[in-house]
Amino acid sequence: SLPSMSTRLHPHLRAETSGPVHTLTLDNPEALNAQAPSLWLALAQAAREVPDTVRVVVLAAEGGSFSAGLNRAMFTPAGMPGEPPVLAMAAGDPDAFRAEIARYQEGFTAWRTLPAIVVAAVQGHAIGAGFQLALGADLRIVTEDVSFAMKEPSLGMVPDLGGTRRLVEIVGPARALDICGTTRAIGAAEALAIGLTQRVVPTAELTTATAEYVAALLKAEPGALRELKPLLRDAADRSPADQLLAEAAAQQRLLSRLVGGSPR
Repeated sequence: SLPSMSTRLHPHLRAETSGPVHTLTLDNPEALNAQAPSLWLALAQAAREVPDTVRVVVLAAEGGSFSAGLNRAMFTPAGMPGEPPVLAMAAGDPDAFRAEIARYQEGFTAWRTLPAIVVAAVQGHAIGAGFQLALGADLRIVTEDVSFAMKEPSLGMVPDLGGTRRLVEIVGPARALDICGTTRAIGAAEALAIGLTQRVVPTAELTTATAEYVAALLKAEPGALRELKPLLRDAADRSPADQLLAEAAAQQRLLSRLVGGSPR
């Protein structure tokens, strides 16, 4: 078997590389993997440090819930020890606040720009920031007990960790407004029906099923998968003519490698 390397990037985030697979695990099950800014910065760093040899990244979580979202202590007057005073920052200089939020957003948006395919393995609650982290992946495999929800509007906020665009891309603007505006929970059957997930598995089988899903992705030729991700990811932002050009350019690069030429 391939050697694995495990490191801890944050008290509640561990990284493990095993050959072409890199797994990042939220590791604070006692708090239902609630999130705070230091974790978001660690996620951004984690994305920057994914080894070039990695072909699939798995975003996972310990315990019965993927993530219950924001640690609510952040929004108390006292704030959270060791974390930025978010409320005070919001009341200060708007440009400084936006710059700080941009640093946090990278922990959620960077996965889409990685060459590797990113799979979120989601169990139990995926609320707010937890939902947005799952949305940041390319693909999602979920358990039968999954419960997605955007609770931010019920707290007087909007999703601001990259979740609005991704949700609209996946389910369309009206359904995204329904999900966020009502703050309701979405179970596994609905998540599958509206494209939020690609696989639903029994709760006890998430680890095994994720490994099988990753193995299926690894069967594809690596160069083809690397070309495929940006080709599909950016398709909606290109004109039809530009998408056809992008397909042809990707194919030329792949076929020229097959015949030993230099891709241009």
